[in-house]
Amino acid sequence: MKRLQEIGRIVADTLKAMATAIEPGMTTAELDAIGRKLLEDAGAQSAPEQTYGFPGATCISINEEIAHGIPGERRIKQGDLVNIDVSAVKNGVYADTGASVPVPPVTKAIDRLCRDGRKAMWAGIRQVGANRRFSEVGHAIGTFARKNRYTLVQNLASHGVGHSLHEYPEEIATWPNPSDHRRMDDGLVFTIEPFLSLGADWAEDSGDGWTLLSSPSRPTVQFEHTVVATKKGPLVVTLPS
Repeated sequence: MKRLQEIGRIVADTLKAMATAIEPGMTTAELDAIGRKLLEDAGAQSAPEQTYGFPGATCISINEEIAHGIPGERRIKQGDLVNIDVSAVKNGVYADTGASVPVPPVTKAIDRLCRDGRKAMWAGIRQVGANRRFSEVGHAIGTFARKNRYTLVQNLASHGVGHSLHEYPEEIATWPNPSDHRRMDDGLVFTIEPFLSLGADWAEDSGDGWTLLSSPSRPTVQFEHTVVATKKGPLVVTLPS
């Protein structure tokens, strides 16, 4: 558990620092370089780079890109919606976190979407606990989304993490899926990461082999924590120090 909590803090602190460092005019490669240095200084390695050969230390996605964006020469502009996903490994243990960051000035709808994206994630996290059904996570997030007139991207799911970047339990729906009767074992480690949107319900390939786009193209946010299911409820390990 100590090693999981350590790598959890590392990715959380890296995400927080990257979000704070965002400035209009900087490239996503420059932002990624900040994340790489922080991970390396903490003795950690980028998980997507190590596991899949991803061409960057972190995933940075802007606007129509909603996941797995490749850091490069694209410049961040005022009004952009920037998603940062940081996953890393240290001493053989993995943790994963992410957040969407609005670059002011943004519309009230985008500002509200970001606030509600975080609320949707926490609605799911509150359902985590030993012997609870995974379907309760998607039900809670789906109820929140419907009540607030959002859609959920339904082909990007939460997943197990810890011994590797993606492991059992695979495909944890963050949308209503009553057919999933699996229960959470005590001590099980996984992510909660809903993709809340102003109209998109699917992620489609962009053609570069990595980046995923919202379909239909609508503003979409992702917020993610790594959690442990315990008898006392959820233990979130990706909170910044």
